[in-house]
Amino acid sequence: MLADVQKASPEEAKEQRAALGSWLKELRERQNMSQRELAEKLSLDYYTFISQLENGRGRIPVHRYGEWADALGEDKRNFVRKVLSYYEPTTYKILFDQAET
Repeated sequence: MLADVQKASPEEAKEQRAALGSWLKELRERQNMSQRELAEKLSLDYYTFISQLENGRGRIPVHRYGEWADALGEDKRNFVRKVLSYYEPTTYKILFDQAET
């Protein structure tokens, strides 16, 4: 069962981060926020961190998931579940794959 779960290649991981970045950008734009405004809302020193994430570089620190969800107007559980599906697809599959239940 778990032997079927494979680790993503570096290329796949990069693609997953880029897809998540697109989703984060979509959420930010839905809130009519600039990258700078989101960075201010999250008390980030550099708004360029938002740009990096939206372009698939870097990761949201785990301890800040709730703050990001709030800043982007998302339900925390749904936000974390979506982030987990991109950052940790193996863990996501183990926890949430309906075929496993």
